Amino acid sequence: MIKRLTMVALAFIVSLNLGINGTFASENNNEDSINEKFGLPILVLGGSLTDAQKKEVRDMLGVTNPEMVEEITVTGEDLVRFIDGEDRNARMFSSAKITREEDGKGLVIEQVTPENITEVTDTMYANALLTAGIENATVQVASPVKVSGHSALTGIYKAYEVSGEELDTERLEVANDELNLATDLANEEGIEEEKVSELLADIKQAIADQNPATREDIEAIVEEQLAKLGINLSAEDRQRLIDLFEQMRSLNINFDNVKDQLGELSNKIQDKLGEVVNNEGFWQGVKDFFQGLVDAISGLFGDGTEDESTN
Repeated sequence: MIKRLTMVALAFIVSLNLGINGTFASENNNEDSINEKFGLPILVLGGSLTDAQKKEVRDMLGVTNPEMVEEITVTGEDLVRFIDGEDRNARMFSSAKITREEDGKGLVIEQVTPENITEVTDTMYANALLTAGIENATVQVASPVKVSGHSALTGIYKAYEVSGEELDTERLEVANDELNLATDLANEEGIEEEKVSELLADIKQAIADQNPATREDIEAIVEEQLAKLGINLSAEDRQRLIDLFEQMRSLNINFDNVKDQLGELSNKIQDKLGEVVNNEGFWQGVKDFFQGLVDAISGLFGDGTEDESTN
């Protein structure tokens, strides 16, 4: 009886693992053909990685043929070149593979190692990249060690520079400020990460729709979106949010150009928020399954064994 229950439990666990990791393998181990219009995908490796870690990252990002990518390294020197006031001695571990796409494709962000990117979500990356002026690309992010994930942004900027794109450094700095604010709101204010992304995307969408002409207009949009999402911020963070979007307004960032991508990003955020709710039922089912398994085993030996199962 115990052997049978054990086999059932193992089968259940294996089916979960195949369902999750099987998709991962099929999506990440195939190298696509080269789009001759844009050239090779660019693999950006963090300059602080050891040779062994670089090989690990190549494997993570599905790079089996070095001739199918253009490989570059990003360092603290690049960080200070793109972002004023940063530390040139910063350690860079986050890495990325960037594949430029045709117009209309939008931004597709995939964190290949989400367990090692501790602060930045894929929708946070997408929000910041749209602010920086980067669109229509597939971006995969990976790290072999636990990191915040911020340095991947610099690597993506360098990849575009190498490919011949001229990015506006003022926009890059605002995008960096946006990413810092997003992670701060999640960490310090305790707001759900996707909720933060939703707030930023919705404010941009409102800016595109309303074309605010003054700081007061920006304040009104920020207040409206905070109220709509039921988000309460400290006075300091509320001011940081207003200052951020006032910077965007003063730089004349035209979100009309990426309206479709903003809409698509909002849809992805809603899907992710929905997954959190839906997964509650799934994980309750997992809990019930194992609770039933424990109860069945306990029944074989009587009631003297204490239930030490954890949630």
